[in-house]
Amino acid sequence: MRHSISLPATPWLRALLAALLLASAPWAAALTQADLKPLAEDDFDAKTAALSALAKAAPSEAGPILKALQDDALQYAPSVGMVRQDGDKLVDAITGKPVTVKADELESLTLNNSLRALVDSAASSLLLQSPDIAVRAQAVATLRDQPESASLAAVEAARKTEADAGLRASLDVIWANLVLAATPEPAARDARLEAIRILGRDSNPQSRQKLAPLVERDSAGRYREPDGGVRQAAQQALDTLQGDQRRAEVIGNLFAGLSLGSVLLLAALGLAITYGLIGVINMAHGEFLMIGAYATYMVQSLFRAHAPGALDWYLPAALPASFLAAAVVGFVLERLVLRHLYGRPLETLLATFGVSLLLMQAVRTLFGAQNVEVSNPAWMSGGFEWLPGLVIPYNRVVIILFALAVVAVAWAVLNRTRLGLFVRATTQNRTMAACVGVRTWQVDSYAFAFGAGIAGLGGCALSQIGNVGPDLGQAYIIDSFMVVVLGGVGQLAGTIVGAFGLGILNKFIEPFYGAVLAKILVLVLIVLFIQKRPQGLFALKGRSAEA
Repeated sequence: MRHSISLPATPWLRALLAALLLASAPWAAALTQADLKPLAEDDFDAKTAALSALAKAAPSEAGPILKALQDDALQYAPSVGMVRQDGDKLVDAITGKPVTVKADELESLTLNNSLRALVDSAASSLLLQSPDIAVRAQAVATLRDQPESASLAAVEAARKTEADAGLRASLDVIWANLVLAATPEPAARDARLEAIRILGRDSNPQSRQKLAPLVERDSAGRYREPDGGVRQAAQQALDTLQGDQRRAEVIGNLFAGLSLGSVLLLAALGLAITYGLIGVINMAHGEFLMIGAYATYMVQSLFRAHAPGALDWYLPAALPASFLAAAVVGFVLERLVLRHLYGRPLETLLATFGVSLLLMQAVRTLFGAQNVEVSNPAWMSGGFEWLPGLVIPYNRVVIILFALAVVAVAWAVLNRTRLGLFVRATTQNRTMAACVGVRTWQVDSYAFAFGAGIAGLGGCALSQIGNVGPDLGQAYIIDSFMVVVLGGVGQLAGTIVGAFGLGILNKFIEPFYGAVLAKILVLVLIVLFIQKRPQGLFALKGRSAEA
């Protein structure tokens, strides 16, 4: 015998069943003019509540109203309520039926930036089911910034249907924020635990702000969250987030130290060669960095004027230009000034300090006292997220690799060329090198030009991460001398270790004592180290070192 199920025949039972079905639908009851009226009033909280009700309304009703709010096309008329502009006519904001309103009766709505952000979020929640992934991505990005104004039902529905893994992960975070922001209910315990697990994997600081209240106590010492299991899960999630943050900070400081060390290496490498060879305290070495940076700016200007389509490739052309510009100035400085002052360190220091002032003033005269703009090529712009909350800029990575490449070239020149052999011989024992036929005065000129050219390459790199102005070199001259003294005079390996060591040490001290005190502390540590080991990390070998 076949059994059939029929709807209740009693009218009031059918009405009750229909009401239950409507209550279980994902959208709230139909909007009324009373729901929208607070938008025309001055009460901020009432406006916020009206927008919240609008966000939970059916998309067919809420969508046109939210669009009108975004376009400033929603107005209030006391006789009919909220109206919106539809083409060249006014229609009821909810029903869309044409209405007749006197022009002087219309009142514009006033929404501040906070309320407009809520409007954008509510509108975005309606776009989560769009077939266009770009539209959905934009909607998700908007809701990540303002999750509290989204519709929980819309987000939950979108989570189940979203095919893109990245968007689905972002929707999970939005959903978790909404679940924890809702009033706790015993039936929603599993959903809250799942929301805590999701936020425990999210690096956004807002996630920690949502989890922290779950483990806090009130003024009476009672936990704000009565459920012990929820508190335990929240504490574990906070511990995980805290550990991830510490790991990201350590790796971030390490990378920042390597980045600073690569800049110091480029600045100090040429100084290590010239100081180790000639023993000249060159206070104008920082200006070679400046010359290289301005040479890069000039090459960029030429590309903009004559080859704008190839502007992204101006940097490879700027490398030889910056090297040659600084090398020529260094060669002229050595031949005209320094070669007459060898053996007189105090006079050399004063003369090179005067030269640095002349070079800075010359740049101010030619280019002006203001900083000039040197932009990154497109392939060096932006960055990538290595760990949650840790973004590594592409330009810093390129500069670290470039610094290592310059070190490799300098090593090859010093160890695999005839000039490098003469430089090493002159550095270790100038008198003996002259006795075997080495023209030490030529070696001095060429080595000084080579060291200045390397500083020019450093200026080219610095132009990609900082301001380019007449005072560029002054910020690095003292640090360059510290690197050379710490690593050992004339020692390439010492310069590398000293530069990266100082960079990393400085960046790990800065978070605790600040940039200024960190530099002072590093200087004190170097002074104490030199007291114990005057020759630096790597001692110079040869007869001159033993004398």
